[in-house]
Amino acid sequence: MINNVIDILKDVRKNTPLVQAITNYVTINDCANILLCFGASPAMCEARSEVEEFVNLISALYINIGTLTEEQEAAALLAAKKASALNKPIVLDPVACGAISRKTDITMKLLESAKISVIKGNTGEIKSLAGYQGKMRGVDSIDDGDDVVEACKALAAKYGTVVAATGKTDVVTDGDRTCLIENGTPILTLVTGAGCMAGALTAAAAGVSQDRFLSTAAALTAMGLAGEMAANAIEGVLPGTFRMKLFDYVYSMTAEDVLKGGKLRCL
Repeated sequence: MINNVIDILKDVRKNTPLVQAITNYVTINDCANILLCFGASPAMCEARSEVEEFVNLISALYINIGTLTEEQEAAALLAAKKASALNKPIVLDPVACGAISRKTDITMKLLESAKISVIKGNTGEIKSLAGYQGKMRGVDSIDDGDDVVEACKALAAKYGTVVAATGKTDVVTDGDRTCLIENGTPILTLVTGAGCMAGALTAAAAGVSQDRFLSTAAALTAMGLAGEMAANAIEGVLPGTFRMKLFDYVYSMTAEDVLKGGKLRCL
């Protein structure tokens, strides 16, 4: 599987997928920059009057509902319906789902009105969506991860999609195939938007591969491994320095790095 991951990462850099991101204002610049470092082309096109036309041009759509305004909500629904009609991949990041009822309602609208390719959230968000008791603190998961694999599989089966739950160990499943990704570092929790950036990379990888299980695994492996490499390059816990180095290692990551450091395990 590690060779599939490497092939997808190479394809991103070769093909420069155009990723339309309707995402939250806290991390929009970091999402754009990490996409560039990954080899993709970011487009933060979210005006309701523009999104449908722009979807014609894109490789993938990323929707993150972290700071969703009414304008963004309308734009996200329009873009998702158009992308679904054009059979373009959609990655949905259901931020704060399970903690804020409006976020849950909007997530359900998107799932019911469009073909979502990947649902990527933290453990608490995914468990809540799947009907399990997910533990949240605002937009952050404080869930211990019990039953997360079962929750991911149930959600994947319900919507015919790939589900990824990020945490100390990331879980990716399409309902049949499941893998665990054990790359990462605790310092990622000290950087705002690590999950948002992972979601953006997931969309970029989906834009170059029809196998969204493998593309999601590739994106999360790259994010976690880059975090490890960045943490190992600094002395002590220095979140600001770490943040800069995270971008650097996403940009400079090689196939050899992935072969040596990728920690994927299939169930």
